[in-house]
Amino acid sequence: MQITQHLSPNCGPRRDGLTPEIIVIHYTAMDSADAALERLCDPEAEVSAHYLITGQGGVVQMVPEHLRAWHAGAGQWAGLTDINSRSIGIELDNRGTHPFSAPQMAALEALLRSINSRWPIAHTIGHSDMAPGRKYDPGPNFDWARLVRQGLAARPKATSPARVDPENFVKAARAAGYTVDVPLDTLLAATRLRCAPWRVGPLDQSDFTLI
Repeated sequence: MQITQHLSPNCGPRRDGLTPEIIVIHYTAMDSADAALERLCDPEAEVSAHYLITGQGGVVQMVPEHLRAWHAGAGQWAGLTDINSRSIGIELDNRGTHPFSAPQMAALEALLRSINSRWPIAHTIGHSDMAPGRKYDPGPNFDWARLVRQGLAARPKATSPARVDPENFVKAARAAGYTVDVPLDTLLAATRLRCAPWRVGPLDQSDFTLI
């Protein structure tokens, strides 16, 4: 895997001695990789990520992994906050309205393996997982099942609650990592976006299959 360097000024030290244990996957929601790269390296924008992967599978590093990039914003996962200090952010060149290309997914898989070889990564999540209702990327077109098959993301686990009701669903979702305090509808939408973006309608037993 060849990586091009295009460093962003939008970074700093990780806080409190934290090191990467989470990978957060995003889409750029912009018209091109060049436009995204320009924004992610613009000091006035005050946003960045560690990597950008183009639709053709090119990998650009903007922030060294030991530094804190500004990609995640407010949110939490598995009770952990300050996700920027705990994570490596990967932006995928995609507007959120179309599938992710085969070269892009292959490059992502190679990058994930590389990162996992350097850091004790415990969680690979989407931006929408840590910020339900505020963020929707990498969106319904992202192939999480492909990453699961290769051991690069957590395999969904089914639970069998005594009752299919909101209280038990919230408990199951929190155990899976969705610890942000949001309304039930927002939480349900976020879990479906990750596990079953085709699912609609009221809460049912199928929604208890969670990461």
